[in-house]
Amino acid sequence: MERIYNKLVRDNIPDIIAAKGETPVTGILGDAEYKKALEDKLCEEYQEVMESSGDERCEELADVVEVVRALAKLENRSLEDIINLADRKREKRGGFDNRIFLEKVIEKP
Repeated sequence: MERIYNKLVRDNIPDIIAAKGETPVTGILGDAEYKKALEDKLCEEYQEVMESSGDERCEELADVVEVVRALAKLENRSLEDIINLADRKREKRGGFDNRIFLEKVIEKP
């Protein structure tokens, strides 16, 4: 029996599968395919965050961070670089701590 995945997986997953006595069939992605696969993985992880709660949600958020780390590396940046950018944006525009929900803006006449 086969289970088809056709998706990007973490580096140790083939070894984990093999340790269970199963045979992983893998390939190595080129640059463009890798970028697309990471973008698809980000969407997958987003869905998993939305469907989870509690400790499981924190695990899924950790997966999102790992995908962001890989996407940053494609841009020759580190996760720390991304966090620094986020901190600078937070200083200028704020965070989401106050839970502000913008309903509308009334334009000047």
